[in-house]
Amino acid sequence: MLVYCDKIGDVIRKALLKFDEDGIIGLVGGMKYDLHPEEGYFLSTKKTIDLTDMNGKPYRITVEEL
Repeated sequence: MLVYCDKIGDVIRKALLKFDEDGIIGLVGGMKYDLHPEEGYFLSTKKTIDLTDMNGKPYRITVEEL
């Protein structure tokens, strides 16, 4: 069975970059993968996107298979 975490994360990130009508979203980072710190292989399907609001407060959005 296919898992769509990459696609869902990409859709969320693009929406954050495109549709900020209220101007509350600041910087939007790239999608980060859950990788082994030394070997670099995938530990899980989890993806995260870090961003800030207009005041610089940091947030993290997580997409992962349940």
